[in-house]
Amino acid sequence: MKRKQIFDEVEAILATYCQGCLLHKHHKEEKGRRYAHRFCITECTVGEKIKNIGRKLSQS
Repeated sequence: MKRKQIFDEVEAILATYCQGCLLHKHHKEEKGRRYAHRFCITECTVGEKIKNIGRKLSQS
């Protein structure tokens, strides 16, 4: 898979699932921006999917 295709795939996922995410908004208000970001990266299934796609970039 080419780098451009990988970036497009990540961008599509972010636009579909992450923009306006209620969980991120809730965690940001309740526990702060850092916690919300950490939650998205480590616990959210969409964040896990983005991390797996990002691993393809390091392999290319």
